[in-house]
Amino acid sequence: MDFAAMQSTLYDHIMEARRREAADLLGEAIAGAGYEATLLSLLEPTLAMLGERWSSNALSLAQGFVAGKVAEDFLAMGAPVPGSPDARETVSREPLAGPARIAVIANAEDDYHAMGRSLVSTFLRLRGWQVEDMGCDVLAGDLVDRAVSVGACVVGISAMMLTTARNVLKVRAEIDARGLAGKLFLAVGGAVFRMRPELVTELGGDGTAETALDAPALFESFRLRSAGTGAASQAESAAP
Repeated sequence: MDFAAMQSTLYDHIMEARRREAADLLGEAIAGAGYEATLLSLLEPTLAMLGERWSSNALSLAQGFVAGKVAEDFLAMGAPVPGSPDARETVSREPLAGPARIAVIANAEDDYHAMGRSLVSTFLRLRGWQVEDMGCDVLAGDLVDRAVSVGACVVGISAMMLTTARNVLKVRAEIDARGLAGKLFLAVGGAVFRMRPELVTELGGDGTAETALDAPALFESFRLRSAGTGAASQAESAAP
């Protein structure tokens, strides 16, 4: 299967908002090569190309939205496809060292701009994360409660405007008050953080991603840092 040629075709479909054609192409690849091979050799490289365009301001918000929808379509194809070489419902993953890939995401209190959050959720799931999406206008205490209950290592907060982004401080306060700093990391995102990067630290965030496509790498870096914190805590507890 010529994945290089298919990458070019898939890229064009997304750029020109041909969602159905993109889904058909992905389905054809799954039937011929399997779900995991299609993810690794077709979809992820294509999304990486789109991410490069986004970084250079050459990808519109609408095209980014289509990319997210195509990724959603691919996730929905996870059930076994007749004739597919594999019959797994999800992509196989090696056993993880440290915390599981579990994240809780939401829009900040009083924020209702859902598209960015939805794209982040899709791209995280595509890379093996279990995502608890709490939706819009979520209170800080409720967010951290859910993170603790599901064993999350990252919470992600989206906010479009400064007025709602300031509510991130409440999430930071909840995390710190419960002694979870360094164990539960706070990722922030949204238009206001792209325009004013200094707000990430001013409002208590541990980091941000330039685009939804970059979010999985950020979340994974937090997961690994959380794993290191847990290992250090265990060592201190075992010390005489």
